[in-house]
Amino acid sequence: QVQLVESGGGLVQAGGSLKLSCVASGRTISNYAMGWFRQVPGMPREFVSFINWNGGSTNYADSVKGRFTVSRDNAKNIVYLQMNSLKSEDTAVYYCRNTWRGEDYWGQGTQVTVSS
Repeated sequence: QVQLVESGGGLVQAGGSLKLSCVASGRTISNYAMGWFRQVPGMPREFVSFINWNGGSTNYADSVKGRFTVSRDNAKNIVYLQMNSLKSEDTAVYYCRNTWRGEDYWGQGTQVTVSS
């Protein structure tokens, strides 16, 4: 099994930046795609970004395209989400996800709060 731990969230003013990290332990994630999702209370978890196993392919939700950048360091078993030009609507708990043998693994999430 893999354990995922997100960090880097916090309180930031609109227009500011944060960089989230997702550290994996228990097994390597270097051969697998990773995803970032976010959730606000009372709403479904929504897709934010995807990165393939070697970082050669990424995609983003339209709402974050041009502002967020996903990357990974397979040597360190870490995936990052650089978030720039943050808006109040980006406020949410952010989660990373790994899918392995058809099962989804999630971290505990990290809270991002953007004040306007």
